[in-house]
This record gives sequence, structure tokens and C-alpha cells, in this order.
Amino acid sequence: MMDSQEHIVMLPFLAHGHLIPFLDLAKQLQQRTGFTITIASTKLNIQYLRSSISTDSDFKILFAELPFCSSAHDLPPNTENTENLSLDRVIKLFYASQSLEYPLLRLLNDIIDQEGRPPLCIISDIFFGWAVDVAKSVGTVNVSFSTGGAYGTLAYFSFCLNLPHRSTDSDEFLVPGFPESVRFHRSQLHQYLRAADGTDVWSKFMQPQFSRCLESSGWLCNSVEEIEPLGLDLLMKYIRLPVWAIGPLLPPAALKSSSSSHARVSRQRAGKKPSLPLEKFLEWLDLQSPNSVLYISFGSQNTIGASQMMQLAIGLEGSGKSFIWVVRPPLGFDLNGEFRAEWLPEGFEERMKQSRRGLIVRNWAPQLDILSHKSTGAFLSHCGWNSTLESLSQGVPIVGWPMAAEQAFNSKMLMEEMGVSVELTRGIQSVIEAKEVKRVIESAMDEHGKGEDMRKKAAEIKQLIKLAVREEGEEKGSSLKAVDEFVRTVLYKRQE
Repeated sequence: MMDSQEHIVMLPFLAHGHLIPFLDLAKQLQQRTGFTITIASTKLNIQYLRSSISTDSDFKILFAELPFCSSAHDLPPNTENTENLSLDRVIKLFYASQSLEYPLLRLLNDIIDQEGRPPLCIISDIFFGWAVDVAKSVGTVNVSFSTGGAYGTLAYFSFCLNLPHRSTDSDEFLVPGFPESVRFHRSQLHQYLRAADGTDVWSKFMQPQFSRCLESSGWLCNSVEEIEPLGLDLLMKYIRLPVWAIGPLLPPAALKSSSSSHARVSRQRAGKKPSLPLEKFLEWLDLQSPNSVLYISFGSQNTIGASQMMQLAIGLEGSGKSFIWVVRPPLGFDLNGEFRAEWLPEGFEERMKQSRRGLIVRNWAPQLDILSHKSTGAFLSHCGWNSTLESLSQGVPIVGWPMAAEQAFNSKMLMEEMGVSVELTRGIQSVIEAKEVKRVIESAMDEHGKGEDMRKKAAEIKQLIKLAVREEGEEKGSSLKAVDEFVRTVLYKRQE
């Protein structure tokens, strides 16, 4: 424990995939330092965060509500995060988030009035570059926090700042910050990145925010030194700032050995209830052989097209593999609406139920509990970073279907650098055929060849992740050392 009078203020971006890592980091910082930690966000996001730690009585995280009115920014009332928003509304939320600048400044001044000095530092999301100036104006330092991995973050960051696809007619291009041997492809770009030319709404938001982040005192990254050596090295060289790899930000129980220890991890983590009781998932998984189940989920923000869904189902059935599939209405339908049987092949759900081969789950499933079960052999995923870390922490290889943001860059890294993944397809516009689905799934889950190789590599990464967060006596893993090093650095800056 250090001087518990110190105070750190944290400012996450308004999306569940950002809020949860910020909360996990807040818990870790509080546990290691005894400092006061305040997470500042809007009213509904704070309610969501509170619900995620309701039974965690050990943690005394403070929450500060920042006034925010979505309807003043041409968004529906009570729109305070990206959950279930269409792309054109997501960008409006990005712009609207800049209105948090003045409420944050007011919060910091209140802290100064009460405590007689500014907070030790502000940890802000990389989408909030403006926080650098707010921190300076009250006499403290700002540290940017990327909730993604190092490789994916650098690719996305550098791409947005440099738009390298605009200076070539080729489908392949180089991204500044990466060696010449690493080629990127136009098909890895989400539609808004493909269209970006510096005058579009996305570039006009991202470029100034990211440029300001380069003025931070350093970056925190939700990754592990030993599993992303290339990404972290390239990121540090490109931004020319200290980078502290403090991941994986997961519930501590997820990093323990026994698979029964997760009983409540998934539900608490997301503050949601699964559509089936947890016991039902575990009972079903207990009936399957080791490494025989494919878990399919595209994260809380995504769904796929109707024809993609149909082909995925036909290919799955043809593969003969067991699976748990989290389904949501396809593109063009209300994501929160009722899931209709017509979106799957006729009788599909009934056949899967009768044969006990497939579990089709509406909307949400306890992901960590599923991934940590010995029967789970692979994860068909959108390659969002939180899902990726959950999978790797349990030694489960990935079948990639990246959809948005930096997901295709994560997928590239998982295939080329880690060797733990194959890609089924990219994006929501792609055409997939059932026979290709069947081939890729069979290859990924094969007991020999590619499947075996991916499982071996994923098991090695699982061990590296565990070592990074282990603490025994004086021995500390790299991620814990990085947290302590970050704290030492900001304390030193306080004295400068």
C-alpha cells in the first residue's frame, strides 16, 4: 500500500467494451495502491458499472456522474453508449462525447477544492484526446488507455492518422509504424475506414483525438508483454511514449486454474442475465467430449446478414460439430427484437435440440464460463479484444470473423503473429458459402494438423498470460510490474 491520500480519475469511452476494462483496471489499481479511484461517466453508464460490481463489496471505487444530454446531440433520449446503435448514430455519440469536457473540468476543480491539490493523474480513453488539455489546465498529468491490444491499436491509430490506402491504387498497402514485410489489405477495412479521406466525419473526429493522445505522459495497454512482443515494440516506437502492458483485464477468477471457479464471473462482468441458467450451459457442456464444442458469438454490438446466418447454420450442421451459438436478429432488424425461426434453416433448432448437438441461445451467454469449460474447442468470434483475451486466457483458439473497428487487425495478428486463429470471412457484406463454413470449422477443430497446432499455441499463450499476473513473494509477473511502474512514474511526475 502507498499513500492512500492519492486520487486517480478515470474516463472511459461510452461503450461496454471500454467501460469494463476501465472498471477492471480501477479495481486493480485500488487493490495495489489503496488510492482513491473515481470513474467519471454519464448516469446510465455508471448504473451499468455499479450493476457489474454489486456483489464485489471489497472494492471501494467511486463513481462521478457527468451531465450528458443525448437529445441535444441529435441522438434518441437516454442514448449514453454504443450498445445497439447504428453506425451513423455511433459517430454522433463520438462527437457528443466531447461535451463531457466541461463537466470533467468541473469535477476536477471540485476535487481540488476538497483535497487541496489536483488528482495524481487522469486515465482517459484514447478516443478522449481532449482530456490531455483538461489535465494540463488543472496541473496534473494525463495517461491514455487503449482497451485494445497493442498491434490492433497501432494499426487502427496509425491508419486513422495517415490514411495510407489513399496513396495507392493497390488493394495492399503499408501502414506507418509497421515493417515493410507486414502488408494490410483493403478488405480488412470497415466501410467507414475504406471511405475515409480526411474530410469525412470519422477522420475529422479520430485525427485530432489521436494526435492529442501523443501528448499524453504515457499509454496503458490492455495486453501482455510476452504475448504481443512485436505489437508492443512497434507501438512504443511509433508513439515515442512509455507503454505499460497491464493486461489481461479480466476477473481474477478467470485466470485461476480450476474451471468451476468461474461460477459467477461472466454474469457479473457484464451485469447481464443469461437467457438460460448457468447450470444448464454447464450440464450441456459436461455431456460433450473435451475440445469438441465450437462457441459462436459476435459480441454485444454485432450481428450478421440474413444470408450469412443461413449459410453459417447449414455449414455448421454439415460439419457435424457440437456448438453453442449466441444468436441475434440479422442486419436490418431490431437487435433487441424477438429472434425468428425463419432466419435459420427449417427445423434446424429442433434437430439440434433433439440430437443435443447444438445449443442456440438468444442474445447473451456467460462467455467466460463457456470458454473455460474443457469441452470448448474453438471460438468463432468477431475478434473484439475483450473476447480475444477471454479466449486466449482459457487457451481456446479462434475462428475469426472480424466486423468493425480494429477487429480485422486483431485477426491478422492472431493468425500471423500468434498462430492461434484461422479466418472464416471478413465483414458483414461478405458472401459466405456453407461448404466453406464446414471446411474452416473442421480444419480449426481437427484433432491433428492445423487444429492441433492452434490448440498447442493457444495453450502456450494461456500459460504466458497466467505468469504475467502471478505474484508470489517478491516474484511478480510482467503485467503487475507494469502497473507498479506506471504508478511509480506518475508519483514521480507529481514531484517534478
